[in-house]
Amino acid sequence: MLSALSPLDGRYGEVVGDLKKYFSEEALIRARLFIEVSYFASLAKEAKIPECPPLNKKQQAQLWRIVDAFNEGEAQRVKEIERTTKHDVKAVEYYLKAKIEKIPGAKKSVEFIHFALTSEDTNNLAYGLIIHQALRHVIVPQLEELLRELLTMAKSWKNVPMLSLTHGQPATPTTVGKELMVFVSRLERQLKELRSFRMQGKFGGAVGNFSAHKAAYPEVRWELFGRTFVSALGLDPLAFTTQINPHDDLAELSHLMSRINTILLGFSRDVWMYISRGVFQQKVVAGEVGSSTMPHKVNPIDFENAEGNLGLSTALFSHFAEKLPVSRLQRDLSDSTVQRNIGVAFGYHLLALRSLSRGLPKLTLDREALQSELAAHPEVSAEAIQTILRKHGVAGAYERLKKLTRGEKVTREQLLEFVETLMIPAEDKERLLGML
Repeated sequence: MLSALSPLDGRYGEVVGDLKKYFSEEALIRARLFIEVSYFASLAKEAKIPECPPLNKKQQAQLWRIVDAFNEGEAQRVKEIERTTKHDVKAVEYYLKAKIEKIPGAKKSVEFIHFALTSEDTNNLAYGLIIHQALRHVIVPQLEELLRELLTMAKSWKNVPMLSLTHGQPATPTTVGKELMVFVSRLERQLKELRSFRMQGKFGGAVGNFSAHKAAYPEVRWELFGRTFVSALGLDPLAFTTQINPHDDLAELSHLMSRINTILLGFSRDVWMYISRGVFQQKVVAGEVGSSTMPHKVNPIDFENAEGNLGLSTALFSHFAEKLPVSRLQRDLSDSTVQRNIGVAFGYHLLALRSLSRGLPKLTLDREALQSELAAHPEVSAEAIQTILRKHGVAGAYERLKKLTRGEKVTREQLLEFVETLMIPAEDKERLLGML
């Protein structure tokens, strides 16, 4: 879509299209409709509400067919109603009433659609549903796929030695596999939390105390009704609220997603620097152009794109975490417009994940470059030498190695000569010589 305002709907529309099923306007309206139908069906089962009689099997089937048959055209009908109401949830209510009036025998119960509810009762539950679905069907699987790719690479290069850099300076050698496992283990911890995360559900009327419900039917145990209804949706019921869900759940999710983004951003930058060092080479893709003027370029664009989009995602999630849990007294509407951008935050996150998954298979390990780096910096073995000297109680071990190596260009031959002079057991001396 060349006319799209957002690149998520334009340039990257195909890449993140999976999320439209959960975060588009149509998806949100469908979720609201599902909540309203579920609530109406639950009221019809409550024996202490005789004015809303039970639905027979045929009526139930017709009721749920309203949800099953909901499509883009039906969503447009809801939007047409909203042009008059200027209220999105009320538009869903009017749409649903018109549908239920056509079910034989159900017309007399139509006023129990949205009975005693405030719009937030519908909205917060709808958002809870679509967020759960997006996590379960898109975000978590994509993270799991990325983790599998990283783990495969880590295992393949488990024993490949590599010069490490601390403060940007040569340091004690590591292995390629171990450095990748650092990110794998960090992501696994966050993914475990993401899999178990649950949105909360507010369901208590205008100010959260079932006042309207109790005014009409004081004999109904509305708190129990609400807990049962919300739990059946897979959400954690909130016992005490104002008019709105306090959004602590969205803040928790936003912090969790920000941590995942931060880990992946660090990984993207590290891979970029490994490519810059020559540790990784990138496979050339036929037809691709690295630079408009320098034909030789093979740029690490996948990791650069991931870094940029992770930053955008985190900026939004950070705003959600700071803004959404704060509301003026029983409610204000500033949360509503912010929540509409939840799909955008997940969209940039997904875009980054898919950039990384596209970039990882292009990486090949340059073992000659790794060996060359290690050979050029024999001084990094100083830590191992001084530690073995400490083991045998050699006085001033650290200071001796510092004098020999700090700020000096030390050769392998110099270190071999130094080790030969050490008065330590032959076994440890042989091991040190084998390291050099």
